[in-house]
Amino acid sequence: MARTGEGDGPQAEKLGYLGLGLMGIPMTRRLLDAGHGVTVWNRSPGKAAGLVAAGAALAATPRNVAATAGIIFMCLTDASAVEQVVFGPDGLATADGAAKLVVDFSSVHPEAARAIAARLKEATGMGWIDAPVSGGTKGAEEGTLAVMAGGDAADIERVRPYVLAMARRLTHMGPTGAGQTTKLCNQIIAGCAMAVLAEATRLATNAGIDATKLPEALAGGFADSIPLQLFVPRMAQGIYSPPLGHIATILKDLDTVVDVAHDTSTPVPMAALAAQLFRLAKAARGADADALEIYKLSEARERS
Repeated sequence: MARTGEGDGPQAEKLGYLGLGLMGIPMTRRLLDAGHGVTVWNRSPGKAAGLVAAGAALAATPRNVAATAGIIFMCLTDASAVEQVVFGPDGLATADGAAKLVVDFSSVHPEAARAIAARLKEATGMGWIDAPVSGGTKGAEEGTLAVMAGGDAADIERVRPYVLAMARRLTHMGPTGAGQTTKLCNQIIAGCAMAVLAEATRLATNAGIDATKLPEALAGGFADSIPLQLFVPRMAQGIYSPPLGHIATILKDLDTVVDVAHDTSTPVPMAALAAQLFRLAKAARGADADALEIYKLSEARERS
């Protein structure tokens, strides 16, 4: 059902956004910049101040967002956080869900996505699209994210114009859970790339080569990639703030890869090794450290 958002035109829907973290803030800002009416909620309301100043409405609870918006976007830490926001006190499941859609950008286990979607649909009639993203904070700020979605085709077409205000690409991968499975494939590639690029950067540095020149030297060759161009300079120069992503996040996703691989009899030796390397990085650097600090695992100790 169409909703009218301020400045959006007669067919535009009113939007909501739950979870104002590293991704949620820039994604919501892009919706506001596109002229969409957005009601926001975050567990820590202070994070919403800049968005409210830019024109967003602040809601006290997820239920209040659902009462206002026809399409509710969400980006949360993990499945536990999603469960709490959906089914907790004053959660989405306590609102009338008729003709409403949730688009979850969080990265969770595919089975969790399917279970949450089914439970919410039965309780309220609210629809669900699992739509994890790739591109990190840089992609969120620049609107270049890739979104991989699972859900009903008609629902995905309904949200497409709004998602494309925040992303460059939205691909329908199949039924509910398919978006999450696709994100796991992405995380195999991204997680292993971080580990391998850390090795290459360390080898160059230890051998006396200026590692910051690797992206230029390898540009256009078989080793060239967005991770090479983005990650290696940050590793070589020790740039970890603001973080491109937290160690805990990539580790969570790689652990999910291993779990789904077990259930599907899929060998994932490289992803499993990358998970263990990030587990070491978490122990050494902390869960909230930039994932690129995996480079520091190979740092030589100074001898006294």
